[in-house]
Amino acid sequence: MLKILIPTMMLIPSATLIQHKLLFMTMTSYSMLMTLLSLQWLHMPMMLNNMFSNQYLFIDQISAPLIILSYWLLPMMIIASQNHLKSEPEPRKQGFLVNVATLQTLLVMTLSANNMTLFYILFEATLIPTLIIITRWGSQPKRLTAGTYFMYYTLLGSLPLLIAILFLNNQENNSNFLMLSLLKPTAHNQLTNNILWLAFMMAFLVKMPLYGVHLWLPKAHVEAPIAGSMVLAAVLLKLGGYGIIRMSPTNLLTPLIYPAIAMATWGIIMTGLTCLRKTDLKALIAYSSVGHMGLVASATLIQTPWSTSGAIILMVAHGLTSSMLFCLANMLYERTNTRMLIAMRGMQKAMPLMTSYWLMASLTNLALPPTINLIGEIQIMTTLFNWSPLTIMMTATGAAITAIYSLQMFMTSQQGHLTKDSKEVYPAQTRELLVMILHMLPILLLTLSSELIY
Repeated sequence: MLKILIPTMMLIPSATLIQHKLLFMTMTSYSMLMTLLSLQWLHMPMMLNNMFSNQYLFIDQISAPLIILSYWLLPMMIIASQNHLKSEPEPRKQGFLVNVATLQTLLVMTLSANNMTLFYILFEATLIPTLIIITRWGSQPKRLTAGTYFMYYTLLGSLPLLIAILFLNNQENNSNFLMLSLLKPTAHNQLTNNILWLAFMMAFLVKMPLYGVHLWLPKAHVEAPIAGSMVLAAVLLKLGGYGIIRMSPTNLLTPLIYPAIAMATWGIIMTGLTCLRKTDLKALIAYSSVGHMGLVASATLIQTPWSTSGAIILMVAHGLTSSMLFCLANMLYERTNTRMLIAMRGMQKAMPLMTSYWLMASLTNLALPPTINLIGEIQIMTTLFNWSPLTIMMTATGAAITAIYSLQMFMTSQQGHLTKDSKEVYPAQTRELLVMILHMLPILLLTLSSELIY
């Protein structure tokens, strides 16, 4: 574990010490090496617990795919941000890379924490670099409001979690995940049970986010720079689902999961309908993330092995797909200086190669067979149907609406006549094509061999 964690930590001082000319090149190649090093965790699923565990950190089949996903995104975030940072002075470029490296280190430690108290501290610590990235490098004037929303929602949601962890620690004399799954803690009465469950789940349901407490997400996405959007969509939202799966020993039998699952499945339809009438491209992709996370939330709350497996697969698939969509949206924004869908029409004429990537991203977003997204969604839908046949109405309607708005987004931005202002649009650069290929490659490889993350 340390042989990859220490090099990740060394990225932070490296960002300040490398020569300015070589800064981006060195950081990208260094982070790519660590990405390749992290791929070893795909090949030893049964050995994970014994080989990579100690008193504080451990990796198992649940955290390994998410850690690899966060490592995979690190070089892509650096490559995608180059144009955004072009006009910034050198110290600010270094500051940006320090923030990104700090966020990566905290994320990997959060996803491999073995102890509830440590997990909570690291879970909260990821807020700070994310907040700095949104408020300092965001391009719009409302970024401070977005940062405030982001901070308040996640902080207020996770304060009860701290109290619940301290209560459990006091009751059981330990807060180790593996020990708690053996001890199966039980509260004294139903009311305590319900309050404890709510305290444990609130933080993660806000982080995912569950429909109803999701208002911080579109704001944060719209105001964040491209690296912020990528890491928010791909890894930070997944901390919610991961936290619910990890806290399963404390997931006491409670009637409160019914309103939570009802809210999540209802959210799939509501966010889909919101996406149909969104004019802002980044907000549209952000709302579609809320819909997909609704599926993951309902799957993780049911807690069967089949649903947990489906949730992990959908989290990884959605992480890659939504990150790719944000990159594509950013490329259009850099060329047209607008996020309005109607102002981007006819891009197929100006950037024909990018249209093929738009098509691939839209089709994976709507879970076209045989993509990995479909495997995750089908698993979750069958589990939900077994749990309660009524849920099929919500999930099937949600899937149909997702298909409609994904294709509508593709058609609006690519088809039609170019606007007068778009005549000067330059074609895609090699750097941008590399980011697209790095997104598409894992999606295709996982589609061919999805047992790697089962």
